Amino acid sequence: MKEIKVPVLPESITEATVAAWHKKPGDYVELDDVIVEIETDKVVLEVVAQNDGVITEISQEEGATVLGDQVIGLL
Repeated sequence: MKEIKVPVLPESITEATVAAWHKKPGDYVELDDVIVEIETDKVVLEVVAQNDGVITEISQEEGATVLGDQVIGLL
């Protein structure tokens, strides 16, 4: 099982928001599929699948405040 993590945030940004999940639990993803978008006050970051698999868990829903490198789901 692989962790889906918030990317390391740009310097001087301490937190971000889960903007939109593009996949839900049970969905199959392939390498480089966009899974979720994370939004800061300056940029929107796309989190892509690091390998093929199935989304098994989402632990932070849309609108949640998250930190850099935080686990937000499982693949």
